[in-house]
Amino acid sequence: MKRSNSNNTYVLTTAFFSLLGLSGFAHYGLPFFFDFMVEDFGYTRAEVTSGFAVAKIIVAPLFGFIAGWLIDRFGSRRLMMLGAFLVGIAFIGLSFSGVLWMFYLFYVFKSLGYVFGGPLPCQVLISRRFQLNRGKAMGLAYLGIGVGGAIVPIIATNLEKFLGWQMALSALGIIIFLLAFPLPFFLKDSINSEKSEPADEKESVPIKTILKNRNFYLLAFGSMCSIGAVGGMGQHLKLYLRDLDFSQAHAANIMSLVLLSSLAGRVFMGWLADTINRKYVMLLIYLIVGGAILTLLLPPFPGRIYVFAVAFGLGLGGDYMIIPLMAADHFGIKTLGRTMGIILVADGIAESALPVVVSLVYNDTVGYSIGFTILLCIALSGAAIISFLPKVSQKVVNKDKF
Repeated sequence: MKRSNSNNTYVLTTAFFSLLGLSGFAHYGLPFFFDFMVEDFGYTRAEVTSGFAVAKIIVAPLFGFIAGWLIDRFGSRRLMMLGAFLVGIAFIGLSFSGVLWMFYLFYVFKSLGYVFGGPLPCQVLISRRFQLNRGKAMGLAYLGIGVGGAIVPIIATNLEKFLGWQMALSALGIIIFLLAFPLPFFLKDSINSEKSEPADEKESVPIKTILKNRNFYLLAFGSMCSIGAVGGMGQHLKLYLRDLDFSQAHAANIMSLVLLSSLAGRVFMGWLADTINRKYVMLLIYLIVGGAILTLLLPPFPGRIYVFAVAFGLGLGGDYMIIPLMAADHFGIKTLGRTMGIILVADGIAESALPVVVSLVYNDTVGYSIGFTILLCIALSGAAIISFLPKVSQKVVNKDKF
């Protein structure tokens, strides 16, 4: 029993640091440097935000399902290490990408690293290890994203101050590698070591059967809407704050507040997902995301940006975490890698396309009002779609020990 508890703790720690590096630092750290790229490399807002879209369009359809299949077949360990290596290389390359083709190339590296080493293998790793406390475990692991996202603007600000932004971006890539690579290296290599399935867990369902299921498309399209809205907001947040004449330090503090609030969101939504039906938790998260965006469209009032940061952080904390929990409830964990591989492809396309849409409708006269209105409508559409999903019984099968 003690050995099992120790293994569970190690799995959680590994997932935490992988998500801290490959999602928290990488995903939320890179947009901090967008304004420097616009100024020094001469890129437009559309170009710096389109890197994510171009990379996702190339990487997600080609490698998302493959990554899910590899995880279901061989386990998470090797892909997590490969992901850490690719993201580290990507950040070093992006810091010197003064021409657009190099910028896109290294963004592809970053997206590959995220697909192979980010949420997908961590979701499968945790879902196979935990049953009764799966929501809490997922919430604890996903704290890594919030912690990484909260501290990376501060780290980036200080690195930029002493090293210049290009060396700071390279240093961040090295830090990400050191955070995300070592722990997966010592994970057991066998796929069986990741499994701790209850006797009444769903049998493996052929992926073609899942693709014929109406609920799969409701979950996929609903999550696309909310993840797309979150991505559109997150990619433009630093640029929006700079339009409001926030200093680099003040903008970094607001970005950190968003991610600090996401810590509370991850823990609370993880606990809630083990307490009430997860469909209602998902609806709550999506409505919080929409409400946060709405605050930026209201007439200015004192503390508006802080209200947004806290609310958006709470929604952000639960947004990515709730999707694999819902997928496991509806389709079982034995094919979770392949199921989430497809859903993450769809989510990634939405997450990368909407920042470009917001860039295209931006202009100096109306600023972000049109773009944020689009994001609000899409976020609320996601909640509407999820409302059609049936409730699934969350059976208590055994106890998990942390």
